[in-house]
Amino acid sequence: MPLKAVLFDLGLTLIRTASFPEIYKQILAHFEITVKIEDIIQAQKATENEFDTSTYTEENRKEFWTNYNVAVLKKLGVEKNAVFVAAQIDELWWDCSHVQLYPDAESTLFGLKSKGLKIGLVSNGFKQDLDRVLGELDLKKWFDAIVCIDSCNCAKPSKEIFLYALDQLEIKANEAIFVGDSILYDYEGATRVGIKPYLIDREKKPQSKYDTIASLTELLSLV
Repeated sequence: MPLKAVLFDLGLTLIRTASFPEIYKQILAHFEITVKIEDIIQAQKATENEFDTSTYTEENRKEFWTNYNVAVLKKLGVEKNAVFVAAQIDELWWDCSHVQLYPDAESTLFGLKSKGLKIGLVSNGFKQDLDRVLGELDLKKWFDAIVCIDSCNCAKPSKEIFLYALDQLEIKANEAIFVGDSILYDYEGATRVGIKPYLIDREKKPQSKYDTIASLTELLSLV
């Protein structure tokens, strides 16, 4: 089958941001709350196991993230004004994220479009957040389909989110490739539905089991 589309992950593939612990630490500093990065990492991991993203909707967005942040704060020992601080974390999140487009992203998207390929985005983000980030970076114009958690109430590496993206693009799995930075969520998730995956590995770490690219521009010689 000839290649018809290239699908991308967003974070650490097309864009980079400060990490979750770095953003959290910066926001909490606004409230004169000092926490260690390693403690935030542990609190985040524990909280992720307690929240089901399939219950998230645009209507309950504020409540979902406030409850999530309250859970993280409690694990960090922050009890005083926890609900207020939790709501402020959501409000300030993207202001403290330092979002940047990778230098090779836009030229690659332009090159793929020039070859007549469809371009899709499959992200474990939520629509409101993606709308803000893609709008600020003027990226929406490149995508023929943008799929996120609340598009189909599921997340990578679930088969359903990849299948939903294929349906939106009106293509078959063997007519697409997927590019992402995560072995579990992107590489293995795409493999499960028959999409050819590539792992973006800008640091060129040893990844002998996986098909990798060191830059997005390498795609232009692969398609």
